[in-house]
Amino acid sequence: MPQLLLELFSEEIPARMQAGAARDLERMASERLKAAGLSWDALTTYAGPRRLTLVIEGLPAATPDRSEELKGPRANAPEQALDGFLRKTGLTREQLTERDGVLFAVVNEAGRPTPTVIAETVDAVIRAFPWPKSMRWGSGTLRWVRPLKRIVALFDGQVVPFAVDGIESGDLTEGHRFMGKGQPIKVHAFADYRQKLEADFVLLDAVDRKLKILEAARAACHARGLELVDDDGLLDEVSGLAEWPTPILGDMDPQFLDLPPEVVRLSMKVHQKYFATVPLRSGGSDAEGGEGGNSGTRKLAPHFIVVANVEASDGGKALAAGNSRVLSARLNDARFFWDEDRKTGFDAWTKKLSGVTFHAKLGSLAERVDRIAALAREIAPLVGADPDQAETAARLSKADLASAMVGEFPELQGIMGGYYARELPPSVLASLRSATDRFPPQAGEGLNASSLSPARGRDVPASPQATRDREGSSDAIADAVRDHYKPQGPADTVPTAPLTVAVALADKLDTLVGFFAIDEKPTGSKDPFALRRAALGVIRLILDNGVRGPLRQLFTPAGTMIITARKLGGDTQYSADLLAFFADRLKVLLRDQGKRHDLVDAVFALGDDDLVRIVRRVEALDAFLATDDGTNLLAGYKRASNILKAEAKKGPIPTGMVQTGLPNQPEAETRLAFAADAARTAVGTALAAEDFAAAMTALAALRAPVDAFFTDVLVNSDVPEERDNRLKLLGQVRDVMGQVADFGQVAG
Repeated sequence: MPQLLLELFSEEIPARMQAGAARDLERMASERLKAAGLSWDALTTYAGPRRLTLVIEGLPAATPDRSEELKGPRANAPEQALDGFLRKTGLTREQLTERDGVLFAVVNEAGRPTPTVIAETVDAVIRAFPWPKSMRWGSGTLRWVRPLKRIVALFDGQVVPFAVDGIESGDLTEGHRFMGKGQPIKVHAFADYRQKLEADFVLLDAVDRKLKILEAARAACHARGLELVDDDGLLDEVSGLAEWPTPILGDMDPQFLDLPPEVVRLSMKVHQKYFATVPLRSGGSDAEGGEGGNSGTRKLAPHFIVVANVEASDGGKALAAGNSRVLSARLNDARFFWDEDRKTGFDAWTKKLSGVTFHAKLGSLAERVDRIAALAREIAPLVGADPDQAETAARLSKADLASAMVGEFPELQGIMGGYYARELPPSVLASLRSATDRFPPQAGEGLNASSLSPARGRDVPASPQATRDREGSSDAIADAVRDHYKPQGPADTVPTAPLTVAVALADKLDTLVGFFAIDEKPTGSKDPFALRRAALGVIRLILDNGVRGPLRQLFTPAGTMIITARKLGGDTQYSADLLAFFADRLKVLLRDQGKRHDLVDAVFALGDDDLVRIVRRVEALDAFLATDDGTNLLAGYKRASNILKAEAKKGPIPTGMVQTGLPNQPEAETRLAFAADAARTAVGTALAAEDFAAAMTALAALRAPVDAFFTDVLVNSDVPEERDNRLKLLGQVRDVMGQVADFGQVAG
C-alpha cells in the first residue's frame, strides 16, 4: 500500500525540543488522519537538528465511503424545524424516513483522495504545532521554532501539492550544512530519502547518532588509555546538536584536576557539552552507568571528548586545541570561584541567608536553617546519630547557596557545601553548636524517641556507626551537608549514614510541614514547590533505613516551630492533610513496585502511620490475598459485611458474646464461633510481635469455617435468638479480620 513521507526542514531546532516535537508530530498527525477515516500499518517519526520527519506505511489511496443516520424533528414539528434539518443534511423531504413519528436522514459521504486529506492535515499540524517557543520571520504570519525552509510531502512517490504561508511542498531536501554537496536532494520514498541523506552526511535517526558518538568516543579514549565517563543526559543533548556527530579527543591543563571533580565535569557539560574521561582500569572495560557509575567517583583524566558536527581534514587537531583553550577559560573562572569561596567562608554566607526570603509566609533562609537545625537535633536519636553533629550539619547545610560557585552552578548545591565543610577545623564546627531553645517543643509534642524506636531511644548507647561518626565528625558532617538533598528522584540513591539521614529528613519535613501549614498544597498536576518529590524522599529515607515510629510525631515538632515562629494561629489541620498526602505518595511508590494501591488504603484505614510497619503489613496482605485461602476469605468477609450493613439499616446490630451449645445449633455455626475466638487471640499475638505472616496464617484458618457457615447456616433465621447470635458471629469475624486491615477497601 502507498507510503507517506513528510519532512519539515528548518533552521536549527534546539536539542531539548526535538524529542517532544517528534512525539507531538506523531500525535497530531495520527489524530487528524484517524478523524478523516484513514488507517495504516506503521507510523514513525524522527527529529534532528534541522528536520522533523514523518513516515507512514500502508495508507489507503482514499478514505472510505461514509454513511451516517441523523435524527431529525418529529414528523408533525413546525415547518421551521423541518426546514432547518433539511438545510443541515442537504436532502429533500422525500428523502427522509419516518420511524415512530420521528424523521431520520441518511447522509452518504463519498470517500476522499488521501492526498487531499494529507494536504489539509499537514497545513493544520504546522499552524497549530505546540513549540515551547516559536518565532515569526519575514512578512509571513506562520510561527515555527526557527524559520521553516522546505516541506517534503510525498504520497506513493508523488508530490502532495499544497503551500503553507508561501512555502510550497515538493520532493527536495538538503544535506549537511557544511559537508554536504550544497545542492538540493531529490527524493521519492523513505528508503531513498534516508540513503541519500546519509550519503550527504546526515544521520536521520537519533539512535544512530548516539551509537556513532559512543562507538567513536570510546575508540578514541581506548587509543589513549582512557575510559569515557558515560552521561546519558549529555548524550541526548549532543545527539541533537550534530547531524553527523564526530567525537574528538582533546587535552586539558592537568592543573585544573585539583578542583573538585564535580566542578570540572559540570563546567565541561553545562558550558561546553564535553564528556569527561578517566584513566583506563586494569581490566580495560568501559566505564559503567553514567552519572552514578563507577567512573563517577574515580579521578578524572586531563582529557575530554567534544562532539563536532564535521569531519576535519586534520583529524580534529585544530578543533581539539580550540576547545581546550575555551575549556581552560571556563575552568579558570571556576578556580576563581573556588578560591574566593574558600576565603569567604561560612560566616559571611550565613549572614547573607538572613536577607534571602525562602517564602513570604515562612520567613528567610536563615530562619529555615534554624528550624532544620532544631528538627535535626530532635530526629538524630531516632536514627542513631549524634544530636550535636546533626545540628551542626544542619546549620551548615544551606550556607553554600550564597557561595559564588553555587551561584554559577546551582546544580552543585550541597556538593560544594560538603567540600567547604570538610576544610573546617573541629573548633569551628564546635562553635556552630548552640542550645536549641529557639523552637522548644510544647509539652507532650516533642519527639518521643523511646516510643518511636525502642532500639534507638535517647538513653540507648550510640550505634557503632554513630561512634565512628564521632571519631571522624568533620567528615561525617561534611557528608551530611553534601548529601542532605538526597534522594532527589526515583533513580537517586538513598543516604544511609545516620547523620545524613537526620539532616535529610529534617530538611524535607520542614519543607512539607511548612507549605502544608500555609495551605500551599499541590493541586492537580501543579506542584511548584516539589512537595511530591519531598514526600517520596521522606518515605524512601524512612523505609530504606528502617526508621520506626508514627509519622505524625515527626510532623509535630516541625509544625510547632513554624506555627510559633510565623504566628500562623496554631492550625493543626495540616497534619491530617499531610498524612493523607503521604498515604497517596506511598501508594505511588508501592504501585511502582508492583503492589496494589487498595491494600495501602486498607492498612492506612487502621490509623497506623508507622511506614515501616505499614509496608510490611501490605506485603504480607498482598501475599495472603494471592492464595486461595485469601481470595475465598475476602469473599466471605464481603458477604458478611454486606449482611451486617443491610441489617444495620433495620436497627442496631446485636453485640456481645457469641453463644455455643444452643438447641439445634448447626455444627458449622459452632465451628466458626470457636475458630473466630481462636483467630482473635492468634492474630492479636502475631500483630503485637509484628509477625504479619503469622497473622495471615491465623486468618487463613477462618477460611474453611466461614465457607461452611455460609453453606450450611441461614443467618436471617425466623428465631430471633438464632438470628441475633449469627449476626454477632459475623460481626466477630469482621472484627478479627479488621485487626489486620480494612478488608472493605480491598478490591475483588
